[in-house]
Amino acid sequence: MILEELLEKLEDIEVSDTYLYFVTRVLKQNQKKNSKVLDKYLFKVYQVDINDEIRNHLYSLTQEQLSYLINKKTEVHEYDVITDDTQHLFTYSMTNKIMSFADVVNNQLKAIPPKITSLEEIIEKEELWAYCVGFQNQDKDNIFTFRKILAGKVAIDEKDSTSRKWIPKALRTVFNTKSQKLELIQGETVNLDKQVDCLYYNDIFYIAKKTQFEQIVGLEEEYKEQAKDVLAQLKETNMITGLEIISQQIESNPSIHKKLVRLTKIGNYKSIDTKAINKMQRICKKYGNQLNIKDGKLHIESENDIDLTLKMLADYYKKGEVSGKAYGTYAGKEIKEIKSIE
Repeated sequence: MILEELLEKLEDIEVSDTYLYFVTRVLKQNQKKNSKVLDKYLFKVYQVDINDEIRNHLYSLTQEQLSYLINKKTEVHEYDVITDDTQHLFTYSMTNKIMSFADVVNNQLKAIPPKITSLEEIIEKEELWAYCVGFQNQDKDNIFTFRKILAGKVAIDEKDSTSRKWIPKALRTVFNTKSQKLELIQGETVNLDKQVDCLYYNDIFYIAKKTQFEQIVGLEEEYKEQAKDVLAQLKETNMITGLEIISQQIESNPSIHKKLVRLTKIGNYKSIDTKAINKMQRICKKYGNQLNIKDGKLHIESENDIDLTLKMLADYYKKGEVSGKAYGTYAGKEIKEIKSIE
C-alpha cells in the first residue's frame, strides 16, 4: 500500500536531510478579469534555517501522521469535488495541471530556494500562505508535506512611523518554569501545528485534510468562481426563478460552491424542462419534501428551496441495486451498465 511505501521511504532519509520552507502568495500583475483563480497568483518558496530540535520534531511528526493513517487502515481514493464524509486519503495528480501552485512542486522545491532573513520584509508585500517540510535524499527521492498557515499563527511586530521602533501587535508571552514567571517573546513568531494537510511525492498529492489542501493550491477560490458560472448557466435555462438568493449564498456560504460545481459533472440542468420538473416534484414527495414550483418553474425563496433544488439537479437520491434501499448523497461517479449478450 502507498502509505507503507511512503513511510519506508521517509525512514530511509536521514533526519539531517529535513528542511523547512515557507510558501508565500501574491497577486500577479496585469491579470485579466476572466483569468482563472488557479492562475491569478504567484507562489514563492523560501527556505528557513532550523535547529536540530525543530528538525527532529518535524521528522517525527510526519512519521506519526503516516503511522496513524496506516493503523486506521485509511482507504485511498481519487480526489473529487464532493465526496462522502467518511475518512479517506485522497490522491490528486499534478501531471499536466495548469495552475500557479504547480511551479512550487515542479520547479521551486527542486531548485535551491532563497533563504529567509526576515519574515517582516517578506509579508510586507506577500501573503504567508503555507509551510512545507521537505525530506530530500541524495537520490532525489524527495517527499514534501504541506500545512496551511492561518493569519493568527503568525506574529510580526509593527514599526512605529514616528520613532521607527518595532512595537508588538500584542503581548506574546511564555511561562518560564525556571523563573516561574510569565515572560515576553520578542521578534517574529510562527506556530507550526502538529498536523499535516497533505503530502507530495512523485507528482501526486496525498491529501489528509481535504479543505486545507483546496485552500493551499487555490481550488477553494476557484470553486467560488465556477459556482458563479454555473449560476449564470442556470439562469439561461429560464426554468428557475429566485436565483438571486443563491447568488447571495455564493458570497456568504462556501459550502454551496462545491454543490454548484458538482452540477457541471452531472449536466442534468442543461436539459431541464417542464417534464423534468414534474418528475422532480414526484421524487420530493416520495421522500416527504415539497418542491417549490411556481408557474411551471422551480421557484426559490428560502434556504430550504435552495437545498431541494440543488438536490434534484444533482441526482441526490439514489437507490441500491442489491438492497433496493434509497440513499441521499451528492457524491458518486456515474458507471456504465454492461448489458449481457444473449
